[in-house]
Amino acid sequence: MTTLNEADAADRRTVGFAERIKAGTDAAHRETEQSRFVGALLAGELTSDGYAELLAQTYLVYRELEDAGRTHTGNPVASPFLHDELLRVPSLEADLEFLRGSSWRETVSALPATTRYVERLREVAYEWPAGFVAHHYIRYMGDLSGGQIIRRMLERAYGYTSDGLQFYIFDEIPKPKVFKDTYRAKLDAAPLTPEDQQRVIDEVNLAYRLNGDLFAALEADIDRYRAR
Repeated sequence: MTTLNEADAADRRTVGFAERIKAGTDAAHRETEQSRFVGALLAGELTSDGYAELLAQTYLVYRELEDAGRTHTGNPVASPFLHDELLRVPSLEADLEFLRGSSWRETVSALPATTRYVERLREVAYEWPAGFVAHHYIRYMGDLSGGQIIRRMLERAYGYTSDGLQFYIFDEIPKPKVFKDTYRAKLDAAPLTPEDQQRVIDEVNLAYRLNGDLFAALEADIDRYRAR
C-alpha cells in the first residue's frame, strides 16, 4: 500500500523542479503582472523619466544580485546558472545614461520598497546559494520571457530602438527559448532536497511580492510621470 509520503515523493520525481516552481508561484506571478504603473508605461502614457525611474530602481536590484553572483563561482548549486551573457548592470547603466545623461548616478535614489528588496538579497543571496538561484530565476527568466514583449511595446510606444532598451536586449543569447529550456533542465538537475526545493519556491514567491511592492511604490507617484 502506497503511503501519502511515498505518493508525494513519486509526484516530485514525475514533475520536475522547474515545473514545480512555475506551478507554486503562478498566483504571485500573475498578481505582479497587474501593475498599473507598468500598464501605463506600456500604453505610452508616461514620460521618459517615468521609464527611467523604473530602470533606476531595477538597477539597484540587479547591482546587488550580480554582486552576489560573483561570490558563487564554483558552487555546485549556483554556479550552473552564472552566465556572463545574462548580466544586466552594464545595459542598465547605458540606458540610464541615454535617458538621464552622464550624471544619471546622481539621480538614483532607492525607494523604501527597493531598499527592502535589496536588503532581502543581502540576507539570502550571498550565504544561501539556492536563495540566490530563486532571485536569479525570477529576474532573468522574466527578462527573457515577458521582458521581450515589454521591449516591443516600448519600441512602439516611445520610438526607442536600441538606445534606451539595452536592458531587454540579449545579443549573446540569439535563441532565448533554447536558453530557457536549458535553464529549466539545470533547475531540475540542481542538487537540492525536497525541503530545499520548497524553500526556493517560497523565496521565489517572496521575490514576486518584493517586485510587486516596488511597482506599487512607483504607482503611488504615477501622476508625477504622466505625459501632459
